[in-house]
Amino acid sequence: MTIEEIEAGTVHSMPEDLGRTLIADNAALDLWQEITPLARNEWICWVEDAKRQETRASRIERVTTELKEGKRRPCCWPGCSHRAQAKQKK
Repeated sequence: MTIEEIEAGTVHSMPEDLGRTLIADNAALDLWQEITPLARNEWICWVEDAKRQETRASRIERVTTELKEGKRRPCCWPGCSHRAQAKQKK
């Protein structure tokens, strides 16, 4: 599977670093493909919201771990603010 073939979110596209990590972990990739586009959007936005590279790398690792723990969305995340912005543009 290529990064372009991985399902992305409702607003956000798949970042390369997250895509590579998912491709490297078949179990996490399968779980990623099973969650809703809205849930995928939340994970992507959460990763992209990191201000430091170290935080981003940690969040990407947590995506795979937490998906395998059964979590469908990032914990303690208020949600993607970009969805509301995208709705207003329509």
